[in-house]
This record gives sequence, structure tokens and C-alpha cells, in this order.
Amino acid sequence: QVQLVESGGGLVQNGGSLRLSCAASGRSFTGHTMGWFRQTPGKEREFVASIDWSGGSTDYGNSVKGRFTVSRGSPGKTVYLQMNNLRPDDTAVNYCQAAGGLEYWGQGTQVTVSS
Repeated sequence: QVQLVESGGGLVQNGGSLRLSCAASGRSFTGHTMGWFRQTPGKEREFVASIDWSGGSTDYGNSVKGRFTVSRGSPGKTVYLQMNNLRPDDTAVNYCQAAGGLEYWGQGTQVTVSS
């Protein structure tokens, strides 16, 4: 069952921007921390960003600090990732996660950054 749905991925040039969206399907993730991970073939899954339930605390992976911003819409329903100054090494499938007791994952959205 798909409970998180990502959108907004695509192909951009080096230095460009994208905004990813994650929307809960069929339920709200009350009390959950929500965030983003990414993965490329042959590489380990990498933490990108997260935002807590209150919306007052965010966290970022070292490789994206200063370039990406995570935010939320309706609590437990929507989360966004604004990606600026994209680089080719940002190319990955980006997955939305909701964590709180159990973990839920979306199916991912591809981000490709050309050189």
C-alpha cells in the first residue's frame, strides 16, 4: 500500500532548482517526523533532510546544508524539499519517509542533474 507519494522530480541543469513534494495518501502521519532520503545505484542510502512534527526543528545531511530547505504544509500530510544550486552528484532517487513508531516510505522520485 502506497501511503506517501513523492512528486516534483525531473531533469535540471547544473546550478538549477527543483522542489519536491510528499503527500500522505489515505491518512495523516500524526506525530511523525517526516523527511527525505536519497539513493543512487551502487551507493548506500543517504539522509537528506527531516522536519519534526512541530515543524520547529529541521535537520540536514552535510552534503546538502546551505542548499536544500525542508518544510511542511499541513502537519502529517505534506512535506517539501526545496533544492537549490543542484549539482550532478545530487542525481538520485529521492524517497519521502514518515517515522514515528513505524516507518513509512514513498516509492521515490528521480532527480537528475546534468553537467
